[in-house]
Amino acid sequence: MYILSKRLLLLMLIFAFIFSCKSSYINKNITKKIEETFYKNQFTGLLVYNPKTNDTVFKYNADKYFIPASNTKIFTLYTALQFLPNEVPAFKYDVKNDTIFIQGTGDPTFLHTFFNDSTALKMVRNYKNVKIVFNNLLDEKFGPGWAWEDYDTYFSPERSSFPMYGNVVTISNKDSLQSIPKALQQNIQYSQSPKRRNYNDNVFFYNSKKQDTIEVPMVVDTLLIEKLWQDLLPGRISISNFTGKKMEHIAYSIPSDSLYKRMMEVSDNFLAEQMLILASSTMFDTLSSSKIREYILDNQLKDLKQKPRWVDGSGLSRYNLFTPTSFVQVLTKLYNETSKERLFNLFPVGGTSGTLKKYYSGGSKPYVFAKSGTVGNNYSLSGYLITNSGKTLIFSFMNNHYTEPTVEVKKRIQSVLEWLRDNY
Repeated sequence: MYILSKRLLLLMLIFAFIFSCKSSYINKNITKKIEETFYKNQFTGLLVYNPKTNDTVFKYNADKYFIPASNTKIFTLYTALQFLPNEVPAFKYDVKNDTIFIQGTGDPTFLHTFFNDSTALKMVRNYKNVKIVFNNLLDEKFGPGWAWEDYDTYFSPERSSFPMYGNVVTISNKDSLQSIPKALQQNIQYSQSPKRRNYNDNVFFYNSKKQDTIEVPMVVDTLLIEKLWQDLLPGRISISNFTGKKMEHIAYSIPSDSLYKRMMEVSDNFLAEQMLILASSTMFDTLSSSKIREYILDNQLKDLKQKPRWVDGSGLSRYNLFTPTSFVQVLTKLYNETSKERLFNLFPVGGTSGTLKKYYSGGSKPYVFAKSGTVGNNYSLSGYLITNSGKTLIFSFMNNHYTEPTVEVKKRIQSVLEWLRDNY
């Protein structure tokens, strides 16, 4: 027994020595990379974690707060997976005689040009009268800290309780001027104006010298909603304000994973914002992304080492503040609670899909499954890395306040990730 104990102790000491040498080797090499002159005048943080051994592989400013940009969508994804069922709750409804009352849940897929879901339209066509309950959303149409001058840009649609067409008008001019929805085509003017819409109303501008397809956010109010619905079902639509009365039934639309994948793959801000609103519909009678954020931080995410300042679903706001540690913690929860096949299918794949298509290529096979985040002078990447030895690492690499081109930041991140892939 004594001899066996000595041998076990010796093996433990040898293992500790080897691990110490390996850890020192990793720290030396990665530290050398992120302490180059390039990083001198910016703020950088990195955490790399092995979920199987619970080891911190590398840590640098990991507990400091950064502006995350679209890395925020990782928290949004986690929230949606916690609260939404396998199919998206399209709307709530009640029926009385020949009248159907429908109330939005925030589902962004209704008549969206990508999803083209028509669940609501198919159901209400069976009724003589359709009463749409509006104003059950507590959120403002724009998130806190969003840039006001982006009101006419495709990536900044208004939030709403019952979105239609992705809350944008899609304008094209291949053979003739076309719009989706068609009901707004008469509101489009040919113009060389640098803006694509009036600030406060639905008057849109399109450059006749171009033939590209553009998406311009709509001003969403009761007048617009009634106009769009009347175009679909003339004479059957009326709008009423939310009174607090609870609807008894829920209709469901598309598989939820298809919504998550689209949001993550192309970093769709509108889908991200609406996903938080959707999640709130499963918990509260009134819709509120802030209430669902507060709830999940106080419950499922109460163990975060650094509580984030989390103000929107998309990451458009510079008010958001997260640490690399927080991202790794949530990515670890996702990794432990979701099958690997399903999880990796939801994330952009390095060198293959979405926002990572041009970077982090693995050659013969992908090695990075991650979410990027970009807003002026800030770029972050957080997700999963598969090493050549078959190990899965979870990482968050955050960069703020740089003045060099973002492409140079990406190249240096890629250098670190490739080194980890080849040496861990």
